[in-house]
Amino acid sequence: MSKLRIAIVLGSTRTVRFADKPAEWIAGIARQHAGVEVEIIDLRDFQLPFFEEVASSLWAPSQSEVAQRWQKTVAGFDGFIFTAAEYTHGPTAVLKNALDYAYTEWNKKPAGFVGYGGVGAARAIEQLRLHAVELQMAPVRSAVHIAWADYLAAKEGGKALGDFEHLNQAGQALVSDVVWWAAALKAAREAEAVEGEVKAA
Repeated sequence: MSKLRIAIVLGSTRTVRFADKPAEWIAGIARQHAGVEVEIIDLRDFQLPFFEEVASSLWAPSQSEVAQRWQKTVAGFDGFIFTAAEYTHGPTAVLKNALDYAYTEWNKKPAGFVGYGGVGAARAIEQLRLHAVELQMAPVRSAVHIAWADYLAAKEGGKALGDFEHLNQAGQALVSDVVWWAAALKAAREAEAVEGEVKAA
């Protein structure tokens, strides 16, 4: 099996976003795993309009060039870890919109979350897990919840996320889960593809 490709998706595009800090931190943990390639994907690089295609890409090809580029990017990864800010008890609109702009490219791949904000973005992450299930992803149980005090310490108090042992432990558990499921699901997808080729022969 080739190396697993794990994407860390920055789920906010705001100028003053915090997302870069948890993205870089969890990417560093993920890069400690052998056989794993990690890439940070910034939604700022994909100026997706609010969804305006005729239908989900499950039913009709997307017409937007940036949507097609986004789908091609998503298709190239075996698993995903999303940074999740919490706005009014839910995830960011830009992240939900990015999820909506692909479908088959997400299928049968794991999703993990690093949340920050009120109650560590627990409510946003629970909603995102529901979205992931509908996209036929495998949301993992482990997550990182950066509570308000830790968030402020890292944003304004000169602390690094890696200074907090409880966050490091949560980050290790999250990455281990995503990598395990990425390997298992990649093997299953490859076996399914071979079986399809045999049947078609």
